[in-house]
Amino acid sequence: MSWKIDRIILRELRLPLISPFETSFGATAERRILLVEVVNDGLSGWGEVTAGENPFFNEEDTETCWHIIRAHVASRILGVALDSAADVRARTRHIRGHNMACGGVETACWELEARRAGLPLWKHLGGTYPEIACGVSIGIKKTVEELVETVAKEVAAGYQRIKVKIKPGWDLKPLAAIRERFPSIRLMADANSAYTLADVEHLKKLDDFYLMMIEQPLQYYDFVDHAKLQEKLQTPICLDECIRNAHVAEQAIRLGAARIINIKLGRVGGFAEARRVHDVAQAAGVPVWCGGMLESGVGRAHNIALSTLANFVLPGDVSSSKRYWHRDIITPPVEVSPRGSIVVSDKPGLGFDLDHDFIRSVTVRSEELP
Repeated sequence: MSWKIDRIILRELRLPLISPFETSFGATAERRILLVEVVNDGLSGWGEVTAGENPFFNEEDTETCWHIIRAHVASRILGVALDSAADVRARTRHIRGHNMACGGVETACWELEARRAGLPLWKHLGGTYPEIACGVSIGIKKTVEELVETVAKEVAAGYQRIKVKIKPGWDLKPLAAIRERFPSIRLMADANSAYTLADVEHLKKLDDFYLMMIEQPLQYYDFVDHAKLQEKLQTPICLDECIRNAHVAEQAIRLGAARIINIKLGRVGGFAEARRVHDVAQAAGVPVWCGGMLESGVGRAHNIALSTLANFVLPGDVSSSKRYWHRDIITPPVEVSPRGSIVVSDKPGLGFDLDHDFIRSVTVRSEELP
């Protein structure tokens, strides 16, 4: 039975991180989070736009996403008969780029559709894992000693995989120190496009640390050089920023540029395309995992649901709320078990309740699109 979106409500929240998170792009101390609420017959679904405050990860930021949703996305889905939430992707596909803006609305529609059906979102998506394995992402620290102690804290908390951010000048020494202290943990490095093919001899030294993978070492648009680099490395290359849709995922795999793929909901434009990327990778025998973008509890809940799909066989960046926020916008907050996993809720929709009072208290602007 078809249904329609009656209203879209946009909210910008300001949430300070417990501590700044630094990558090769720079450091983030406070998140400008854009939430999307879609309403049908008094029932709401919630999504989160995962763009950063600056257009450094991709071309989007919080401000551009607000504009694209109100000026272009809303008019294409408001009051339109939808047979399923997957129709949202089809109706916004001709908007070039701006996947995070479109994806924030699309994921809200999936959550609404799951609530309409009385199903938990993960089951509505076709998920198979009632419990997911969790990894953790650690930003660049002021000293190697601080980094190693942070790793120690996360290992003690039970996380099944440790990811550390690297960049030129911050790579071999930090990784060597971690390996000396923790010779057997599952360890990976994320470069966020900080290197070029001219660095191949330097990057070959990463093989000494028997990493699970090195994530996105080269330019965000470049498959060819990643394929060339993979020929020189024993360490598997995982692509992140490069993978915008299922078609480019298939191309990257065919070229030999990606032995592993990180799937981020915002980067690919929502659940419909994320499932297509998942299926392409699964058919090729390429494992996937769920990447994070410093999401609030809404985006984190969506990541949990996505991670239940069958080919998410590697621990993702789905960690507990308390790592990032003094107080999250959902209740209960996301918690990771001592064995480094999250048991997925069977409650309808996200599986969590919204803390509406707290959301109101940290909202700096809102707009209703009727």
